[in-house]
Amino acid sequence: MLSLLSSLLCLFFLFLISCFFITSHFCFPLSLPKLLGFIKITASRDDDNKRDKGTYVDGEDELQREMMPRHVAVIMDGNRRWAKQAGLLTSQGHEAGAKRLIEFSELCFKLGIHTVSAFAFSTENWGRHKIEVKCLMSLIQHYLKSKIKYFQREETRVSVIGNLTKIPESLLRTIQEIEEATKSYKNKHLILAIDYSGRFDIVRACKSIVKKSEKGLIREDDVDEALIERELLTNCTEFPSPDLLIRTSGEERISNFFLWQLAYTELIFSPVLWPDFDKDKLVEALASYQRRERRFGCRL
Repeated sequence: MLSLLSSLLCLFFLFLISCFFITSHFCFPLSLPKLLGFIKITASRDDDNKRDKGTYVDGEDELQREMMPRHVAVIMDGNRRWAKQAGLLTSQGHEAGAKRLIEFSELCFKLGIHTVSAFAFSTENWGRHKIEVKCLMSLIQHYLKSKIKYFQREETRVSVIGNLTKIPESLLRTIQEIEEATKSYKNKHLILAIDYSGRFDIVRACKSIVKKSEKGLIREDDVDEALIERELLTNCTEFPSPDLLIRTSGEERISNFFLWQLAYTELIFSPVLWPDFDKDKLVEALASYQRRERRFGCRL
């Protein structure tokens, strides 16, 4: 009996040690409810690979493939509120949001959408608590690094746009690695905006045009909308202007995202927090998009 009790105590202490390791990895203090929440999130991943087998595109019969948007942009809002409501760590909310983005983009591609762009980290997000920022950078790097083979298997090109001058060197190397590993793929494109600002994008484009003008490469008459568009960071994609923008969590603003590119984009603001924005919510958004008449300022 004593031997059994000793064994159980040893297992319990080993469990506690592993818990402290997990807590330090996510940069937050340990509490039992949040620890149980972490276990719940980890179990729900189901190794992420089972999702790769294509079980998501069922029940969207009302959607018309020929009317699908070519480019869907998303502002992934609500991770922190989702975590708070669930009694989880902020970092767990961001992890759930990252997992949702993989599912979201996978479903978009299976529905025939060519480009998905996600506002992963805005320039203004640097103003958040240093611990949260550090954990976000770590999470982004982990997901990009761990998904390189997945994106290669799915033949999905990955591009990262933004200022990128402040992000850690290790993340920069991972970005370069995944962009190099997937640059040859043509039919599916995931764009992650990290340290991105729509104002920065436009100012950067203007500076580039001025420099080219000073070198005699372009003249005043050469400057038009097409030229400016070619200088924007979204010049990495065949479809730089999103047809549809989805923002989750009930906020109804674009928050300095794609200021030029969203000129004629259809906007959908969902009250659903990003980690809960599942297949059904995406199908609802796409159905709403397909019911709209896009006139681009013209009366047809």
